[in-house]
Amino acid sequence: MPPRSNPTARQVRLGTELRRLREAAGLKAREAAALLNSTSGQMSHMELGIAAVSAERIRRLAVHYACTDTELIDALVAMATDRTRGWWEEYRGALPPAFLDTAEAEHHATFLREVVIMLVPGLLQTPDYARAVYSYMRPELPENEVALRVEHRLNRHVVIEGDDPTPYETVIHEFALRVQVSDRRASLAQLGFILEEIEKGHAVVRVIPVDYVGFAGAGASMMYLGGPVPRLDTGLRDSPTGVGFSDAEAQLEKLRTLFHKVRSASLDPVASRDFIHRLTKEL
Repeated sequence: MPPRSNPTARQVRLGTELRRLREAAGLKAREAAALLNSTSGQMSHMELGIAAVSAERIRRLAVHYACTDTELIDALVAMATDRTRGWWEEYRGALPPAFLDTAEAEHHATFLREVVIMLVPGLLQTPDYARAVYSYMRPELPENEVALRVEHRLNRHVVIEGDDPTPYETVIHEFALRVQVSDRRASLAQLGFILEEIEKGHAVVRVIPVDYVGFAGAGASMMYLGGPVPRLDTGLRDSPTGVGFSDAEAQLEKLRTLFHKVRSASLDPVASRDFIHRLTKEL
């Protein structure tokens, strides 16, 4: 099988975990390659996500690496053998890879936790809201590009609204709920949609009031995605310059701590729902 020219974030993560197992065993790439009757170059390609790796090879490596974490190995095998072609594949070549990687990561997550300060989270945006956000970008995007991005963003809703929804909890700052990215009608519709998602059980929403004293987390926006095992959790930060994934344990621990700290500054879900109801009357 020829090397991949553009591995997905999920394929890169699989390779990263195989490299970490090798390094934990104290083996060099050429030593691990010899165990598979392979070459150090081929091993490097596997660990970079450029080359595919079979379930049999993963299990052989796990034995040689003396890895006894069977749940982790089973999860890595599942990553390697998964042939899912999700809805996001329709956009390959039409949107930047980060859009597809984000949707794929959400699809495979066991839970989703998010903090947003400046804008309503993408998983809860209405068409008008998403269109306003993408239309504001500079340099301006062509209309067909805006339409594709809005369509992709709306399709992401399936992860919390589909037949097998992923548990989703988000902490939203009041500022994000009050800022009118378009007009009053669109803002009211956006708040109404959030309330609908709460009532349907698609999202647990917590609000941080703007008058909360002691909140200095304006840069706290992030998403935390649960993996099939904690070792495979993922952090995601979305910024104007692109999407960044975090998978090192130290980084993940920082994000877990950040989420709980921000969460402690928020209203409980019932009080948050009532808070959003009041905002709809103030607009």
